[in-house]
Amino acid sequence: MLGKVLALNAAVERVRELKREGKRVVFTNGCFDLLHPGHTRYLAEARKLGDALLVAVNSDRSVRVLKGPGRPVFPQNERAEILAALACVDYVTIFDELTPRELVARMLPQVLVKGGNWPPDQIVGREEVEAAGGKVVLIPVIAGFSTSSLVEAAAKASN
Repeated sequence: MLGKVLALNAAVERVRELKREGKRVVFTNGCFDLLHPGHTRYLAEARKLGDALLVAVNSDRSVRVLKGPGRPVFPQNERAEILAALACVDYVTIFDELTPRELVARMLPQVLVKGGNWPPDQIVGREEVEAAGGKVVLIPVIAGFSTSSLVEAAAKASN
C-alpha cells in the first residue's frame, strides 16, 4: 500500500512509464482531508476512465492556505496512506503548490478529472492537458457529502 505513495519526481516518472506502455493515465487532485463516500465514489468513477489513477494530494501547508486554520484534520502522509489503501487508486503523490498546474504540465495525463462543481474555465491544468490531446472529465458531485460540513458538524458536536 505505501508503495503506491510516490515522491513527486517518482510519480512523474511513473506516469511517463505508463504512457510509454500505452496505458491511459487519469489524474485528479484535492485535499482529501476527511475521506467520505463522496470521495470514494468520485475516485471509483475516475478510475473507470483509464488504466491507472494518480491522485495528487495537497500538502498540509497548501491545505492551511486554501481551507484556513484548523485544517487539515489529518496530516498529508496519513491522507496519502488512506487514499493508497483504496483499490481504485493506483498511485498517490503529495504536492505543495496551491494548484497542481506545474505537476499536470509535467505529467500531461490523458485524462484530467475534477468534480462537477468546478466551472470548466477554472479547472487548473485544463489547457495543458487539452493542448497535449488529452481530455477533461467532470464527475458529478454527490449531494450531502462535504469535508467542510463534516468538520463543522464535529465542531458543533464537541461544544
